[in-house]
Amino acid sequence: MNVPTLAQLQSEGKSPEVVFWVGCAGSFDERAKRITRSFVEILHRASISFAVLGQEEQCSGDPAKRAGNEFLFQMQALQNIATLQAYNVTQVVTACPHCFNTLKNEYPELGGRFHVIHHTQFIKTLLKEGKITVRGGSFKGKRITFHDPCYLGRANQIYEAPREVLQKLDADLVEMKSCKSKGLCCGAGGAQMFKESEKGTHEINEARTLQIEEVKPDIVAAGCPFCNTMLTDGIKAKQKQDQIQVLDVAELIAKDLD
Repeated sequence: MNVPTLAQLQSEGKSPEVVFWVGCAGSFDERAKRITRSFVEILHRASISFAVLGQEEQCSGDPAKRAGNEFLFQMQALQNIATLQAYNVTQVVTACPHCFNTLKNEYPELGGRFHVIHHTQFIKTLLKEGKITVRGGSFKGKRITFHDPCYLGRANQIYEAPREVLQKLDADLVEMKSCKSKGLCCGAGGAQMFKESEKGTHEINEARTLQIEEVKPDIVAAGCPFCNTMLTDGIKAKQKQDQIQVLDVAELIAKDLD
């Protein structure tokens, strides 16, 4: 799989149309790597000129900021901003809503102003422009429900893009009780993924799993690697992994590309 770096393209005197910000999860987590590969496959099929930072990409700083370490966040952010600006980057696409929200809404305060797009928005545009098409048969007759990531939905009011993409599949799209502006967190946001559980009767992802079970889906579509992990764990806790799959929107589209 050919994934050029910005440094490589610059040495060839080229500049990409868009920079794919992979994120820590998409780079290091084995499950999330599959999401990264699926999105790269979509970019190749659409003949999009893109590049990644590779080893020059640092953590966006989201976990540090949410955990209260503003100093570390600013160190990480300023390093990333300097790197992106050195390459004259203007457009960034990412499959992680945490990175998306941080780069889009918090980097400008530190001088980093870039056009940042979530991958579901980007895929929607590719479909609309006809740069990719889907067969519509891979998920025929399947029930799919979309889980709204907090930093995509309520933080940035992006609700329809992922749903419009999923509607291209020949499947039955169903909504959970808590969705869109009233969506329920998977339990990982705000750096909660990296800390011990607090006192309570059950985990947030298990509460979300109960809502998932209510609509009896075959597939839960996610748009965030953290949500993907938490929902998968919740479904495993209920021993439903043989009945319900958790797949990213990019994975669903990549599997149905024409």
